[in-house]
Amino acid sequence: MLTKATDMSPAIKPGVILELISYNREKYNKIDSADPDELLTHLQPDQVNWVNLDGLSNIEIIEKLQAYFCLHPLLVDDVLADQRPKAEEYDDYLFFTLKMLYKIEGTSIDYEQISFVLGSNFLVSFQEKEGDLFEGFRERIRLDLGKVRKKHADYLLYRLIDIIVDNYYNVLDRVGDIIDEIEETVYENPSNETFYKIQSLKKELIYLRKALYPLRDALSKIVKGESEYVKEENIRYFSDVYDHVSHIIDSMDTFKDLTSSLMDIHINAMNTKMNEVMKVLTVISTIFMPLTFIVGVYGMNFKFMPELDWKYGYYVVWGIMGLIFISMMIYFRKKKWF
Repeated sequence: MLTKATDMSPAIKPGVILELISYNREKYNKIDSADPDELLTHLQPDQVNWVNLDGLSNIEIIEKLQAYFCLHPLLVDDVLADQRPKAEEYDDYLFFTLKMLYKIEGTSIDYEQISFVLGSNFLVSFQEKEGDLFEGFRERIRLDLGKVRKKHADYLLYRLIDIIVDNYYNVLDRVGDIIDEIEETVYENPSNETFYKIQSLKKELIYLRKALYPLRDALSKIVKGESEYVKEENIRYFSDVYDHVSHIIDSMDTFKDLTSSLMDIHINAMNTKMNEVMKVLTVISTIFMPLTFIVGVYGMNFKFMPELDWKYGYYVVWGIMGLIFISMMIYFRKKKWF
């Protein structure tokens, strides 16, 4: 049993939603209830029962689900902890956990961990946040669209995982758009802000990598037929999801390489920009070197300097300095130094 305590009852704990959807070919029923004792009495042995919990803050509800479905304490620990995607078979059910991505804001990806417990006629899902990607799918179940009402609980698990994986494509498409935007900025006006965006995006791709590779391994276990709770006729569906994940990994690796290239381009662009500034400063310094020499010579306080008594000496010095300035500007322009 869990050791974390709570001082609020299941019925009044905020941010927690508990629902049950039971169905077969002929029947459909949905129950929303914050009281797990009441909800669990409505499970139908001759139907597929999908118990979904949004929000993991109420330990009492989780304990009651744990007791009813005989969930192993280590499994519950995995549900509550930040766990890498995996598939693990117990005596009476299959445990499957993965990351559910929602969208990307700026360069940060909004995600949560979702865990499934698959039994012979039930599927329990644990979500960290309120709201998910399944609202349209719930409606399809209600309206008896597609195959889900004609299949068992393992097909329901496939459909939920497939929806999650399909949304990975949307997130990666947005990542591609962000990379294109950053690339334009790098070429037009590289800055420290752009550098931080690339760094942040690179970190998110590393996180995706950690979420996708274990997910592929977890799906591989099911595809190889290592779970008795996934019927042979439905393995091909999980194989399709496995292919999607492999394709997403390839795309992600491409984006990772692109961000590394962007980092190199940004550093080179910043160096080029700095070199341009240094070149301009060098040209200015070079122009003023002979002028400074002339001013320095006539700034010396020697008693006998014939030019100081010449009527046109001041204007001649200015003319020489002007001629030197114009000559050097023409020379540098021909050399295309600025």
